Amino acid sequence: MIGRTLGIYLAARFMRAILAVFGTIFVLVFLIDFVELLRRAGDISNVTSLGLAFLTLLRVPAITEQILPFATLGGAMFAFISLTRRLELVVARAAGISVWQFLMPPLAIVVAIGVFSVAVYNPLSAVMKQRADDIEISIFGRTAPAQGDTSLWLRQRSQNGQSVLRAEQSSERGSRLVNVSAFVFDLDNRFQERIEAPRAHLEPGTWVLEHARVIRPGEEPSDLETYRLPTFLSADQIGQRFITPEAVPFWNLPELAARTSAAGLDATPYRLKYQVLLARPLLLVAMVLIAACFSLRFFRFGGVAQTVSGGVAAGFVLYVVTKLVSDLGGAGMISTPVAAWAPAVIGGMLGCLVLLYQEDG
Repeated sequence: MIGRTLGIYLAARFMRAILAVFGTIFVLVFLIDFVELLRRAGDISNVTSLGLAFLTLLRVPAITEQILPFATLGGAMFAFISLTRRLELVVARAAGISVWQFLMPPLAIVVAIGVFSVAVYNPLSAVMKQRADDIEISIFGRTAPAQGDTSLWLRQRSQNGQSVLRAEQSSERGSRLVNVSAFVFDLDNRFQERIEAPRAHLEPGTWVLEHARVIRPGEEPSDLETYRLPTFLSADQIGQRFITPEAVPFWNLPELAARTSAAGLDATPYRLKYQVLLARPLLLVAMVLIAACFSLRFFRFGGVAQTVSGGVAAGFVLYVVTKLVSDLGGAGMISTPVAAWAPAVIGGMLGCLVLLYQEDG
């Protein structure tokens, strides 16, 4: 096994390299996003630069979380190339230490970084993103797509069967609706009735439709002062429709997915996000293995630029594959565990295969 002193030294070198790359990207993203917010707020008089800087600081962690694998790839390549050019890895190999032995400390470090990013950094960035979204709406208002289409569609479930609600407008994160149409089905999915109401609001376990008109097949329409439509939905679940999975903390994703599914809504995005976060440590391991494939050459005769370009290209291909498979999983074409874990598993296996060929013949 590799010695304790050498293991700590390698682990520290890789930790510093990855944190340096991640910190550099964090600062660049902060500056770019801050400049963009300054441009958007140019015509708003009551917004200060300090307030926009605070808003940018809330937004950046959620953005940089997505590029953590690239920071790991870049930091690992930088550390490997630095150790090789200073002949430290050459001396280690001459002492009988194999590539698999001096890869153990970097792999342990990235696993620890991955666990920390999932258990601590992700919940923190999700809370900050929710806060940033609220501040952004208060400053800039809703985005253009939301202004063009304010209708809300909800498919829900209750003890009496399923129903579909459509509202032309919604407020208070969907708890209050305007110009509501409800289509009610029984437990066998047979259509029962349609309800029209100018307003509706959510109470625990029921929608209250005010001044409702009830239309049943083969009967005359009837008017009611209030109509109560049972539901398993809660205000938090409806509010989550306006929040992307990236704004939900890791620890809340399983419960939210279960409650959303029980209410008859599509919980696939939350399940996929949960599995992606679980697979993140393995994805970081795959990035280190890919970096090792392109960075362990002896660079006495040059070729550093070509090596770095090859490693970046390989990491980009893995990112594209990860994104493509995630989109397929989000569309329901493949299961969420396969969509989340397949890129990391395949990338790690390919990295191990190349290293076995390069180092062991």
